[in-house]
This record gives sequence, structure tokens and C-alpha cells, in this order.
Amino acid sequence: MNALDPRELRDAFGRFMTGVTVVTSLDREGRPVGFTANSFSSVSLNPPILLVCPGKFLSSFQVFSCCERFAVSVLSEGQEEVANIFAGYKGDRFARVAHTINKHGVPVVDGAIAAFSCKTHQVVPAGDHVVLMGEVTEFSQGEGRGLGNAGGQFFSLGLEHQARDPSARKNICGAIVETEDGILLKATPEGYRLPECVAPDRTSLRECLRQELLGLGIGAELGPVFSVFDHQAQETHFAYLLAKAESVDAACGFESIAFSEIAGLTFSSATTARMLERFAEEVRTRNFSLYLGDAVSGETHQIQERA
Repeated sequence: MNALDPRELRDAFGRFMTGVTVVTSLDREGRPVGFTANSFSSVSLNPPILLVCPGKFLSSFQVFSCCERFAVSVLSEGQEEVANIFAGYKGDRFARVAHTINKHGVPVVDGAIAAFSCKTHQVVPAGDHVVLMGEVTEFSQGEGRGLGNAGGQFFSLGLEHQARDPSARKNICGAIVETEDGILLKATPEGYRLPECVAPDRTSLRECLRQELLGLGIGAELGPVFSVFDHQAQETHFAYLLAKAESVDAACGFESIAFSEIAGLTFSSATTARMLERFAEEVRTRNFSLYLGDAVSGETHQIQERA
């Protein structure tokens, strides 16, 4: 049997859309530890049991593999920065994240849409992870939507639902398709433009865009929504997604333009120019944001991409 490629397997696992949680506990000296996890699941209602899967690569692995109590905070949309801190920040994570101490001394993230305090029920070794099962002793929940993860990127159902406007005369969906050294653009008499399509009623924007790209000869992995805006004069609603090119047919009509050249180009519309100017700035740090508004003004919401 051929060995499985670990990176490709990880990518395949990442196709499954999950929520995002922060798992916390205390070490033997009573110091708080925590990590970001999407390997979370409910197991049983009677008794109430859930599970998470700490990996052996965690600096706090030994704590979680033998802890007596732990807590799970289900993050809400807008808490991308919390997820990133507990996923990679090397300093005092709890000094940077608002939290509350439960009655067992374990910190719980403030603003989470649900939080579970647990006593350890069972720990089962599982390859390069352990399955940590906990019996829920208390829990809380609030209003709002959870933060999601798919393909290594965060997404928010609440914000993505705004990508389509049922009242608009026309919904246009496009993609900023990133290549190894730039993005795909097509030269037209009016200026450079992005690949885009008109989405029919009751059709998924993502599916419409995916089919449009495939028809052009562009295979791409679609990521989070990057810009959503209305053009009132045209009665048109626009939504643009981030994407990563997987294959590009040389005859597709689009060429890869380097990030450094974007600022000097003429685009088919002023809104496209402003959107790509923002993209060129944000791609340097991979700290992407979602624009919501109209063709002139609006607000941005962080959608930081996970490494």
C-alpha cells in the first residue's frame, strides 16, 4: 500500500467545515494553558460527554493528556484574533484575551457563544493525538453565530449570508484568484478585470463562481468572502471571494499579474481598483478583512487567514 501524503491528507481533512474552539486547563502549578481546536464534538447527552483532540506537537500536550478538568469555549464570529492567539502566540495568551475564571479555576473565553466546563472522563491515545473526553459539569450559551473554519481559513456564516442580496436586480460574484506570484486578471479595453459571473436566483454564489472558473479553464480553491457591496445606480449586488489557483489553462484569457504591479494598473471600475489596492496591502501580512458597504463607503471585518 502506498504511503499517504501527510500534507494532502491534512488538506483533505480540512475540506470538512467545522467550528472553532479554544480548549483551556491548568498545569500542575496552577498556570492556565490553552490551544485552538476544531477537533471538537459532542459525544453523549446521558451522561453529557464531549471530546477534543490535543496533538502531541502542543507545548501543553502533557497538561491536557493528564488534566483532571478542562473547559471548551466555542468562538463566535469576530473572534478570529482569539483563535490566532491560542493557535500560535508564544507569550502570555491569557493576557491578550478577555476571559473569566470558572469555579474550578479554569479560564473560559469571554464572548464565546457557548462554553463547557468539564471533568476528564477518559483519555484515549490516537496516533499523534489523544482523544480527551470530558463530562460536562456546567455550560453556558449566548446569541449569535459561531466562527467557522474550512480549508485552513476562517469563515463567518453571518457575514457570508450577506454576500447575496435577494432584493437586488442582479447578483454578481467574482474571485481574486491568487497564483504563486500574483493574481489572475484579464486585460479589456475598459481596463483589467477579475473573473466573475452573474448568479441566477436560488443558485449558490460559490457554486456559480466555481463553475464559471472551471468553464474558463481555471481550477481554484475558493476561500472566504473578501468584499461585498451594492451599486445602487445599477441595482446590482457584488460579492468577491479570495481563491487560490490550482490549475490555469494558458488559453483562459487571464494572466498572472504580480502583487507589486497592481497599484499601477487601470481597472474596469473604480471599486475594483480600490478593492485590489486593499488586497495588495493585506496580502503581505495575510491579515485579510471583509469589506461590507456600497461602492463608495463601508466597514471592514477581520477574516485573518490561518497558516
